[in-house]
Formats: sequence, structure tokens, C-alpha cells
Amino acid sequence: MTTKQPCAFDLDHEEMASIERKLQEKRAVARPRERELFGVFEEALTEEEAWALKYLYAYMPVNDLADYDGRLFLSHVRKTLEIRERMPWGTRVPDRLFLAFVLPYRVNTENIEDSRGVLHAELAERTLPLTMADAILETNYWCHEKAVYVGSDLRTLSPLSMIRNARGRCGEESTLAVAALRSIGIPARQVYTPLWAHCDSNHAWVEAWADGTWHYFGACEPEARLNQGWFSPPARRAMLVNTRIAGDYRGPEDITLAHERFTEINLLANYAPARTLTVAVKDEQGMPASGAQVRFELYNMAEFQPIATLPTNERGEAVLITGYGDLLIRAAKDGRWGEAAAVADADRIEIVLASAGLTVGTVDLDMTPPPEREGEAGESLPEETISRHNRRLEEGARIRAAYEATFLNEVQAAELAGTTGLPADRVWDVLRKARGNSREIAAFLREHAAVHGQWALLLLESLNEKDLTDTFRPALEDHLLGALDRRGELPEDVFVPYVLCPRVLHEMIVPYRRLFRSAFTEAEVTAFRAEPSALARKLGEGYAREEDLPNLKGKGNPAGTFNLMKGDRMSLAILFVAVCRSLGIPARLEPSEQKPQFRAGGSWQYAVMDEDAALEQAAAHPGTLRLLRDAEAPAEAPAAAYAENFTFARLENGVYKTLLYPHGKTDVYDKPFEAEPGSYRLTTGVRLKDGTVRVRFAYFAVRAGEETSVALTYREAEAELPVLGTLDASAAVALPDGTGKRLEALLGQDGAIAAWIEPEREPTKHLLRELGELADRFAELGTPIVLLVGDAEWTASFDPSHYPKLPAAVVFVRDSTSAAMPDAISRPPASEAGFPHLFVVDGERRIRYAASGYKIGTGKEALRALSGLSSVTMEGGAQA
Repeated sequence: MTTKQPCAFDLDHEEMASIERKLQEKRAVARPRERELFGVFEEALTEEEAWALKYLYAYMPVNDLADYDGRLFLSHVRKTLEIRERMPWGTRVPDRLFLAFVLPYRVNTENIEDSRGVLHAELAERTLPLTMADAILETNYWCHEKAVYVGSDLRTLSPLSMIRNARGRCGEESTLAVAALRSIGIPARQVYTPLWAHCDSNHAWVEAWADGTWHYFGACEPEARLNQGWFSPPARRAMLVNTRIAGDYRGPEDITLAHERFTEINLLANYAPARTLTVAVKDEQGMPASGAQVRFELYNMAEFQPIATLPTNERGEAVLITGYGDLLIRAAKDGRWGEAAAVADADRIEIVLASAGLTVGTVDLDMTPPPEREGEAGESLPEETISRHNRRLEEGARIRAAYEATFLNEVQAAELAGTTGLPADRVWDVLRKARGNSREIAAFLREHAAVHGQWALLLLESLNEKDLTDTFRPALEDHLLGALDRRGELPEDVFVPYVLCPRVLHEMIVPYRRLFRSAFTEAEVTAFRAEPSALARKLGEGYAREEDLPNLKGKGNPAGTFNLMKGDRMSLAILFVAVCRSLGIPARLEPSEQKPQFRAGGSWQYAVMDEDAALEQAAAHPGTLRLLRDAEAPAEAPAAAYAENFTFARLENGVYKTLLYPHGKTDVYDKPFEAEPGSYRLTTGVRLKDGTVRVRFAYFAVRAGEETSVALTYREAEAELPVLGTLDASAAVALPDGTGKRLEALLGQDGAIAAWIEPEREPTKHLLRELGELADRFAELGTPIVLLVGDAEWTASFDPSHYPKLPAAVVFVRDSTSAAMPDAISRPPASEAGFPHLFVVDGERRIRYAASGYKIGTGKEALRALSGLSSVTMEGGAQA
């Protein structure tokens, strides 16, 4: 007779057995770090502590087994269980929700720190007397005090680094908010639309559970009530809204993917109309193809990427609940693949897997997003509630601004430059980027400039901007001192980025050079410098590949991967580059495909760490690809910009893998691109105002040692410029210095942009970023750009001087009375979409283009509209 093992949580015998089995599997994977990770189980643990630890370890990603120690996880567990007892709603949270949405230490791909107690100390007293729903609102006001939105790179800051930095992208804002809510015992999850269908980019927000109901909100962007946010209108056009849970989750939500390490749930139906799409995959004999990988792909950033990748079942079917927009479906298995478009009204499509052959020629298709839809009208809030909310927003902005005022300033940077003998402008540049970490960076410069001169500054300048906010002196010293012995042996333009710089991809920067130098004898170091391929073989033979969560690939830090002796393919590639740099060997990830390379004989060579025949062939005989201008391109054709309106992708195992050239790269005709031999697809796209994309595929082959030429062409997209109304330009506005003006005096004679903005919110920040990126093109037109800010939106933290990269023609004004606002702003759909409200007007103040709310690409559409007005004027045609 089997005795049921006791458990402190509401788990049945099957679930407990599964956790025990997975725990043993993780112990086998992490055997090289057995003591560091699992020694905590030898301590005196309560039943709750033991099972909470087992649960975390059972579903723990390999990167975390490599990078962190058991003491961190035990501290996290003990603090979380203590919080559950302390908070008034702790016992009301069911065990299953607690395990899935309170206990986890990880939200996204952030660096893990022992932060739960720190966050709890900030929030506990503020939320103890409140209901769960009010505690969620209060926590978001706290998040607003700590951070605001800014676009940044793909590495995710931890909650504590986010607070130190006081700003971050939406994925970091929502990581902070989820961690904060969990720190007071409230179930919370980061939800996201992987890709928008109607515009480029994506978005993440938060759901939190209060007394039986999940609610949503925008992290660090408080509203006066739950289930409200600027992203509500675009979310109604989403094709997928989902979240990933570490564990075997058995909740009521639709489960998209039940993986042994995690569960993906689909929340789309909570936000948008949804349909069930079934993809039936068959082989060439017409039999169901089970185990095929089906990619549900959307156009975004000029490429097709999956919003979900699902395996087919025994019937050869993969099922996804998705929105009413077009998808490109691709299925692949064992070197065979097939592709088909799924239009908005389809509920079932069939794909036949065929042997891969060379595809040539061009294919045009339109990708239509779900249509705009109006939301349900909510009850009006009392004026007192709205006023209190606005005061809280202003108070939060003041608190954050006061904290930011403690960062080192330009005067202090100049003083540091004077004492260290370093250039003042360069010192200020790194300290400005370091923000709340500026004193740490200054201390590093002060300590090392006297001995090492500019090399300490060059190390800092080699890092990404975000690195300066969460990299500390021990890591910086390790990398500086561990690299300088080769500073005179290599050209500076090779030494700095490929030896001195510790940044490889998106991993956390940690000290590792002393570790790697001590791991090899001097004789080995000399041999590896002479033949780096021998190092690649040694690492390839000694380190095992362990693939893990899709969003964590390439995130393991090199020291952790080295000690665990395992990692996913990208983490192993990062390890090779890091070891090379530690031994003084220039190394990198090849920019377009991120494969490891070392520099020898004045050229870059691939490092073959496993039996990759294709990589060996590419290393021996690369091809080149030259883009040709379209001689017949119409005047309105977009200027080529990589990852904005075109990309290349190479066919690999039945899937097109996009090459990662710099985003926005425009010098695309100047010299050929180096490319591995293979079958390629060139994707171009022109997005229309309603979000529809006119796509063109051009298929071609790159052959070893040969140059392939391909014309870069775009489909035509006629820009209509109807008259939408008239802008009243007689209203009085005020310049930042208080000088009064009539709006008319700021708009010029021919055409202009007038936009009402809300600088604190993400949608406006996207618009300002786009205007900055297009500064040169706006300058060519000489168009006035008037950005109007109302009294409620002109917060304590807003300073027009913080936006120096905007077009020279931009002027900020204060529109206190809102008298100049067009009536359209107060009516749906503009009223619900919210800020920014942008209008392009002609010389007669007629509105020829309008856009409201969150929409990536508004700046480009406005530029296109202005260009259209200019061409009509030059031709002497009527502007109607």
C-alpha cells in the first residue's frame, strides 16, 4: 500500500509525484553545482518551505540553475511565505494561484535578485488597510513614483535596477509591477501581445487577481480604476494576448501550450473578439503529420515572426484561439515544410509538407489586421475621484523628479573629468546614461583613471547604455584589469569592441575574466591564441547543449554556463566569445546570424563548436548579396530601412530565419552583404493607415563564393489626403517661457503638424522618438511641428529641454484652455484612443491627416502626408 506523501499545498498525489520527478531531473542536469543549489534542502525546513522549494526547482530554467545559488531561492521562499501570513488576503489566495502567480521569483528574463523583502518593505504599510482591488491601484501609484516609460534594448532590467534607473520599456515596467504585487501576496502576471497586427512593435501589461477576479492595468501608468488603459483600443485589435507560467498550470484559462517546463495560456478573449483556427498538416501521401511545428506568423518590423509555435497532435492538427486578422501559417517537420495564408474569416486551413526545393520569383500578398472596434462605455467617475487621481499622478511625477535630481549632473561630471584628466563631454555622456548608477560609475573612473588613463573610460563607452545602469565596480574592474595585457598588441578598433568589451548579446554582465584565465594554463592560453578553433573544439566537447525556455535562450551569463557545463546553443556561443576575450582573442557573435566568430589573420572566422557542416561550409565559402535600386520606383516609395520596411531571411530547417542587420540601416546599396549560402527571402512591406500591409516576397539563392544581385522593390500604396475638417488656429497658447502666442503664428504658411500630447505616457513617447528619428527628413520639408500640452499633462517631471533630438522646427506650447483642440478629439474613436492626437494641416488649416492614441508609425505617416501635400503644391494642383 502506497502512503500519500504529505504536502503543505493543495496538490494531488499525481502532481506531487511529478514535482518530485522533475526535481530529480533538475538535480541530474545541475550535478556540477549540486552543493551550491541543493544544499539548502539539508537545512531545517518546514513542510511549506520544502515543497515551495521543490516546486521552484522542478520548473526552474537551466539558466537559473547555472547563474544563481540555493541560498537566494530559500530566502525568497521564506520571505514569500512570511508575507502570505502577514497580509490580510494571504489565506484567501488559493494554493494553485499562489504557486503560479505569487511564489515565482521570475517574471520575465530579468536578472534575479533577493528583492521580495525590499519591495514588501516599501509597500506593506501602504496597502495593509486596503481591499485587494485598492491595493492593486495603490501599488501602481507606487510604481509610477518609481519609473516611467522609455524605449530601450531587449535586455530586461530587474525590479531593483528599474527603480535605480527610474525608467524602462513596457516589459520592464510590467516586470516591476508584477514583482511589487507579488511582494504583498497578490497574484499577478505579465501579459503581452507578442506582436501587434495593425502596427509594428508589441506591448506588455499586467493582470492582478482580487477576490476571485482578474483585472488588468498598465504598469507604472495608473488609472483611477482597474480594467482601463490607453492600450485598451489597440488590444481589441490583437491577434494573441498570452502569458507563460512556470509550472503545470491547471486554471480555467485556455491553454495554448502545455510544455513539461511551462504552460502558455491565451487571454485574448478577455480583450478582443476571437475565433478558433485549426491548422491541419498532412504529409505528401495525405496522412496526418503529428509532431510538426506550426508557426502562426504576423508581419511586424518588416518580417514575419510567430505569435505562437505549436506542435500538431496525433491528428496532425494545431489549434489556436486568435483574432480576426490575417496570418501566415508555416508548418515544418523533418526537412519538409509548407505555407498558407489564413485570412480573417478562416476557421480551418490545410497545409501539405513537401520536400524543400528552391523557390524563386516574387509573391505579393496583403496582410489585413483586425478592424478598429469601439469598447463598452464605462460609468463616469465622480469629479472628486478624477481630481484625486490627477493629484496622485502629479505627486508621483514630483517624487520621481526629485529622485532623478540626485543623479550626478553635468557640473559634477566636469569636476570628475578635471580630476581624472579625461574629456569632460565623454565623462558626462557615460554618467548621464548611468542615471541612478552614476556614482558607482564615477567611483570606477576615479579609482582607475589615474593608473590606466582613458582605458577605464573606453571600457564604459564599449557598453550598451543600459549596462551602465546595472553594472558595478567588481565586474568593471575584472574586465578592465583582465584585458589590458593585450592593449598594445591589437589595433584599438579591434581591441576595444572585441577584447575589452564584456557585452556579447543580452546576458547579464558579471565578472568572468579571472575565472576563465585561471581555468587554463599559460601553455593552453598561448596555444588557443595561436589556434582559437582548438578552444572552440574543447568547449564543444566538454559542454552539453540543454535547450530551455524560448524567451530565455542566450540569457545565461558566461560564468554560470561555464560552471554548470551546460547551456542552450546561444549561451554556449556567448561562453565561447567571453572565454576568447578573457584570453585576449578578439571574438564576437556574427552580426547577421549571431554565430560565434574569432578574428585571425585579419579576418573573421566561424568557430565550429559542434558538428555543423553548414557552418563549416559557410566559413570556407561565404557568398555575398547586393541590393539594386528599383529604377521604376514611384516617388512615394519608402526609403529603404532595414527592419522598418525590408528584411532578409534564410531558410533553415523549413523556417525563414531573419538576418539581424542593424535596425534602421539605410546605406543598403553601398556594398554587398556577406551571407551564408542557401535559399533566401527578401520581404518588403508598405503599411497603410488602417494597418493593412502590402507585402512583397522575393525569393533567391546565395551560392558559395558568388555574388547575388536582387532588386529592392515595394508595392505601390496611394496616399489619399481627404479634407477631414478645419483646425481653429486662433486660440492663444503659451511658449515654455510664458510668452503668449496665437497658434496661427506657429503653423507657418504651407503645411504643419499640430499634436496634443501627454509626455508622461508611452504612446506620446513613441511619437516623440519617431519625430527624432525622422528629424533630417522633416528638416528637408521645413515643416513647423507644434506640440501642445494641456495643464493636466504638463507634469512636474516634464521639461521640453529633455528632448534635444527632435526636429529643429519643433516647438512645445502650453494649451491651458484646450480651446484649440479640434472637436474630433472629444468624440469616439479618438476620445477613447487618447493622447497623442496628431493632425497634419495644409496652408488653409484644413486637416488632411489625423491619428489618435498608440500607433507605431504615426510619425512616418505624417511625413508621408506632408510630402504628399508638398508634391501637390509644387504641381500647382488643388488641395482637395
